[in-house]
Amino acid sequence: MPTTSAAISRDPRAEFTIEPVEIDDPRADEILVRVVAAGICHTDLVSRAAGAADRPILLGHEGAGVVEAVGADVRGVRPGDQVVLSYRHCGACRNCRLGRPAYCAGATKLNQFGARPDRTPRVRIGATAVRDGFFGQSSFAGYALTTADNTVAVPPGTDPIVAAPLGCGFQTGAGAVLNALRPEPGAALVVYGAGAVGMAALLAAKTLPDVDVIVVELSPERRSLAMEFGASQALDPADGDTTAAISERTGGGATHALDTTGRPEVLANAVAALGIGGVVVVVGLGVGVPPIDLRDIVLSGKMIRACLEGDAVPQRFIPELLALHAAGRLPLERLVRGYPCTEINAALADQRAGRVVKPVLTW
Repeated sequence: MPTTSAAISRDPRAEFTIEPVEIDDPRADEILVRVVAAGICHTDLVSRAAGAADRPILLGHEGAGVVEAVGADVRGVRPGDQVVLSYRHCGACRNCRLGRPAYCAGATKLNQFGARPDRTPRVRIGATAVRDGFFGQSSFAGYALTTADNTVAVPPGTDPIVAAPLGCGFQTGAGAVLNALRPEPGAALVVYGAGAVGMAALLAAKTLPDVDVIVVELSPERRSLAMEFGASQALDPADGDTTAAISERTGGGATHALDTTGRPEVLANAVAALGIGGVVVVVGLGVGVPPIDLRDIVLSGKMIRACLEGDAVPQRFIPELLALHAAGRLPLERLVRGYPCTEINAALADQRAGRVVKPVLTW
């Protein structure tokens, strides 16, 4: 039963605290991973609302590390393997069988602090059970208990700081482009929001031949970085309606759009910016009803669709993205910055201030 440090949330209104925790030994179907790096994702911060003073929670769902031990029933990974941790899925429901594990019928139960069947704790602080099982990993700690369905073996020597965000954020952005939108040569793609997901989408689009990418982003620093990455335009929505500028650049409207913001008014803008037959993919989990012109959608044959986790099968897609990175075609290293786990609150402050695109904690 290893003891390690963890970034614990006791109250969503308070800062994370670094505390010693005990991680249980792996059961027959579990994998003990020594976490080397874990990306901080917006979903972690939203899910802090589950925390309370009398029930600490352990978040983290973009872990990367090394397998320490495996249970007797585990196949596919072994001690010493480098791994990236992603989301859980059952593997047996209709969507899983169709190769759409992000839409697993049991996804909510498995990923939202999924407990062991017998309810015994995996993580403790002294005698207190910690609420864990977030995306089947809770990787804001030096060790994590995972399962075969969300543990992806990666090549030896993979940089864990670059690889960790592939478990969710980078996989979501890149997959939205490569798996869902699939723009063909000559396409015009607009990416709304140049955070980690949007930047990963931009980089993925630039691996495709002759795809023009326009970015819409409030931050001047991120607009500048987007231009360095090959965007043809980086528009500031604070300057006014971006639809006219997009129409002028694309000769009548974009062929593809990606909304990473989760804001209903941004989705409405994305739909308005599409040309005839255009498609927009939505990945941001927001609330509200977008003011969309129904006649415009019907008469222009526009399409709106959602995308979870990049419509990816992590065991295939994560190695594909790492191969693109190794070939120098996907410079994800320019999006990340490592922080010792003890500096999690400083990392969050840098992210809020726009000083870093993707903070990654290290152990």
